[in-house]
Amino acid sequence: MADLVYPPVIGAALTAFRALDLRIHLEGADHVPRQGGAVLVCNHISYLDFIFAGFGAYQAAKRKTRFMAKDDVFRHRISGPLMRGMKHIPVDRANGQPAYDEAVAALRRGEVVGVFPEATISRSFQLKKFKTGAARMAADARVPLLPVTVWGTQRLWTKDRPKNLTRRHTPVSVLIGEPIHLTEQDRPVMVTRRLRAAMGELLDRAQREYPDGPAGLDDRWWLPASMGGTAPTPEQADLLDAAEAEERAARRAAAA
Repeated sequence: MADLVYPPVIGAALTAFRALDLRIHLEGADHVPRQGGAVLVCNHISYLDFIFAGFGAYQAAKRKTRFMAKDDVFRHRISGPLMRGMKHIPVDRANGQPAYDEAVAALRRGEVVGVFPEATISRSFQLKKFKTGAARMAADARVPLLPVTVWGTQRLWTKDRPKNLTRRHTPVSVLIGEPIHLTEQDRPVMVTRRLRAAMGELLDRAQREYPDGPAGLDDRWWLPASMGGTAPTPEQADLLDAAEAEERAARRAAAA
């Protein structure tokens, strides 16, 4: 089936990038497979990460990434039709097997499937624990893992902060690492550790080489605590995530 929605959405995103004069730095484009399936694995620091990670794969090799996303996004009256039109994959957190099977089928057809192994946005802007789904998926479909990190996107729209989609001249870094090819002997847990280590190195470099800094003491919120910022530490972020999960569960229970 032809992609009737994806190309105009990409065109609109590129137009928005130009209008805001975003300074996008893309590195590692040569690592994106020109054909065949691959699991694109990205860190998660903002609501816009899929746009920039997908932009990296598209700019590098005209590959359209099918991202896995929570099914709430697909039920929204605006984002839902777009997500379905771009053939992204809805994930029911209560039963993820159908989404997993759909993703593996897409990989076997030669598609690029995008995964956020942290499952939710990192409030600390550092890597959270990774789930093993990306590694298992790559093993089942016999395709490589493609590590990708983004940095700077949190300044546009992230958790616990008002979105600023009109912010101009913001630098955004998209770093693509070397593909990780699996063997039949590789265990998903060990592969996931290798993947997280590779992405940690990319993220450290993106943070070190980022060409901008806080405008003042009140503008340090987008920097990790380890870099002198006021973002929560990973431990504090875990507590906030746990409280959020409890509230979400309570709302579901009340609705039921």
